[in-house]
Amino acid sequence: MLLIIGVLLTVFGVVLIWFNIPYSPIKTEFQKEVSSLMTANKLPASDYVFTEKDFSHLPDIIQKYIKNCNYIGKPKMSYLKMEYHNVDFMQNKNGPKLLINYTQYNFASGLSRMALIESSILGIPFDGYDYYKNGIGGMKGVVAKALTVFNQKGKDMDKACLVTFLAESFFIPSVLLQNNIIFEKLSDYEIKATITRGDQTASGIFTFNEKYEMISFTTNDRAAIKPDGTMEYIPWTAICTEYKLYENGIRCPTKFQAVWNYPTEDFIYFNGNIYQISYGF
Repeated sequence: MLLIIGVLLTVFGVVLIWFNIPYSPIKTEFQKEVSSLMTANKLPASDYVFTEKDFSHLPDIIQKYIKNCNYIGKPKMSYLKMEYHNVDFMQNKNGPKLLINYTQYNFASGLSRMALIESSILGIPFDGYDYYKNGIGGMKGVVAKALTVFNQKGKDMDKACLVTFLAESFFIPSVLLQNNIIFEKLSDYEIKATITRGDQTASGIFTFNEKYEMISFTTNDRAAIKPDGTMEYIPWTAICTEYKLYENGIRCPTKFQAVWNYPTEDFIYFNGNIYQISYGF
């Protein structure tokens, strides 16, 4: 009996050590991909600073947004980094609410996006990884650093990741100057945007307030994951509020919500404060 107890205590101790060491396979994979994309997605040094002329071919709403958010005269970024701390997050309406840290990188060249979720469930580490690279998107979740609990892939995920990249394109205006997005003005405060990558196409509507801050993006091209693992297309909205001037001199939102607009209710599954926004060149 004493031997059994000793073995159990040893196993328990090893598990605790494993849970608490900084190493995480998901985080290591994420950091490796980010480093690779940083190296591969540098913008030409000759094309360095945003000017009003750069955006003159785009709808006046976009030009006013760019000017009012202080992008003019700033260096053209090759990637965006956004950090969220203590986000309220739910995988689905009936699932548990998690408190997560969320770090994402968006790369202008190649239309790539990498995001890392870090959390725990009853003291057990939970890591999530969203990715979109070379037209391939997916979402993976791992518990206890070893047990994969979901690994979503396929054409629906590819399109969902592409439209998520589109939703965040105004935070990295280098993307707006490429030929991948077509804009159509709908009103004084709304524009429709359609993004294309290879044979993938997705679209949505951006809404601006009277200060020409981008306050929301709505699309029908993002599929939600049902409890049985299948996908269904539900209207999806990203809401951006409470803009402020960051240390880099650029005005960006400080609050972000991601919402599934179900017929019976709006389900806010991501509700967070943006801790920091920074850029790489």
